[in-house]
Amino acid sequence: MPAKLSTHILDTTRGRPAGGMKVELWAIRGTQRLLLKRTRTNADGRTEAPMLQGVEVRNGQYELLFFVGEYFQQNSGERFLDRVPVRFRLKSGESYHVPLLCSPWSYSTYRGS
Repeated sequence: MPAKLSTHILDTTRGRPAGGMKVELWAIRGTQRLLLKRTRTNADGRTEAPMLQGVEVRNGQYELLFFVGEYFQQNSGERFLDRVPVRFRLKSGESYHVPLLCSPWSYSTYRGS
């Protein structure tokens, strides 16, 4: 199976996938940040394609930036958290899944499979 980075988002307030949430992927290189991808989740709370795949998965530090404030403002009118950054390290050739479980007030993440 080729290497990839994927994500999905669950709205724990409604007990459903967080469809329509904006997500950005950044490469962190020292003090610089480089935007690699900007997308939105589908109705299943997933991106239509992996955030990175194959040879794009390289050693280094990355950040997924989830726009939870914008999502909850539109879906429930609640807004405490704004943007949730999740920084992590990747190794070339490996697959990673980084899900986000969130509400307007809290979030949790982990390395999935």
